[in-house]
Amino acid sequence: MITRRGASGPDSGVRPPRTPLLTPGRVIALAFGGALALGTALLSLPIAVQGRSATFIEALFTATSALCVTGHIVVDTPVFWSPFGQVVILVLIQVGGFGVMSLATLLGLLVARRLGLRTRLTAVSETHTVAVGDVRRVLTGVALITLITQSIVATALALRFWLGYGETGGRAIWLGVFHAISSFNNAGFALFSDNLMSFVTDPWICLPICIAIILGGLGFPVIMELRRRILLPRRWTLNTMTVVVGSAVLLVFGTVALTALEWSNPATLGALPPAGRLLAGFTMSVMPRTAGFNSIDVSQMHPESWFVTDILMFIGGGPAGTAGGLKITTFAVLLFIIVAELRGDTAVNMFGKRLPRSTHREALTVALLAVALVVGSTLAIMLLSPFSFDRVLFEVISAFATVGLSTGITADLPVAAQLILIMLMFIGRLGPVLLGSALALTTQKRMYELPKERPIIG
Repeated sequence: MITRRGASGPDSGVRPPRTPLLTPGRVIALAFGGALALGTALLSLPIAVQGRSATFIEALFTATSALCVTGHIVVDTPVFWSPFGQVVILVLIQVGGFGVMSLATLLGLLVARRLGLRTRLTAVSETHTVAVGDVRRVLTGVALITLITQSIVATALALRFWLGYGETGGRAIWLGVFHAISSFNNAGFALFSDNLMSFVTDPWICLPICIAIILGGLGFPVIMELRRRILLPRRWTLNTMTVVVGSAVLLVFGTVALTALEWSNPATLGALPPAGRLLAGFTMSVMPRTAGFNSIDVSQMHPESWFVTDILMFIGGGPAGTAGGLKITTFAVLLFIIVAELRGDTAVNMFGKRLPRSTHREALTVALLAVALVVGSTLAIMLLSPFSFDRVLFEVISAFATVGLSTGITADLPVAAQLILIMLMFIGRLGPVLLGSALALTTQKRMYELPKERPIIG
């Protein structure tokens, strides 16, 4: 009798390995769930509001939107929430952007100055660090980048609010800090009822916020590498090259498309001077990269502009950062797979590097799960609400990609539809694959292979 290597059974004397109860994916999902429960409880307190008490769905929706750095709102942030409530929202944004387990690991590192293996594995899973030994360096680097960027942007905004708009010193500092943290974490929460529409032609407000959004959307691994090798593009990793080139292409595409489509629309860009139209077009091409700020009225945009924004939102930003969406790298891998198949290549190459087949499967899995979630959620909300397909699709993609832009229907959706958006925001922040692995009952490697057979494709 031939015994296969690694075989296990009642007569083999070898027990199959057990799947740990708390895998890194499950730990991260539970940590986000715990932070969400705490945020919901704090926003439900009477001290968190300025008028009537928040309903459970209002507190849950806002906490989810903040923790998942989305920006979707069902109540007016500066009017409904008190200073305490706004601080809770800001803390949730910072925790969600940095990562619940990454923050906990960093705090543990500062206190104990050492990390256990389980803690390192969890941090690796959340930060997408290449090796367990990199965790300490990555977390401290991420914290430093976050602090420096937010401080610079907060200072620039505070000075503008103080000198340009007559805000008091304390109020200007609070506005600068809040919007700097919200923008770098790609959250989109604003302390103005019209978001950034009052500053649509002000480059001293819009550009610092756009810069913070772009940096946060690149992803921490890309920022850390650019800090060391920004003048040496030939030495960039494949991830950095893909994210930088993809971000530039999408920014140019979004700016040209949205500016051209809305140029003569009197309800958006048409009433602005030419320079203001260009600034607003650029700003609105940055925002779909998962930041929910808006400097023009999104509800008045043309349906064609909504569709372009849908595309930008769905693709999203860079991985291992504050951005959401499918991710630029995933989209690029799928694009190069198509190109390789059309050309008849035996391997998929990107920027002079060959992609492993496991990357093909990961990209296809993420893309198909994302499409399934968007399609299913869109259909469900259309059955639950009277709104048109284009508006519902916009809301669904915005929630899944943790963007936060809205055509103005979020607050008018029934509770069941809002719960669907909450689910999408949570899944979008964690990622379909991470959440799926966290929910999987077993993770077991097969000790055999099935016979191959090729179906007809196309």
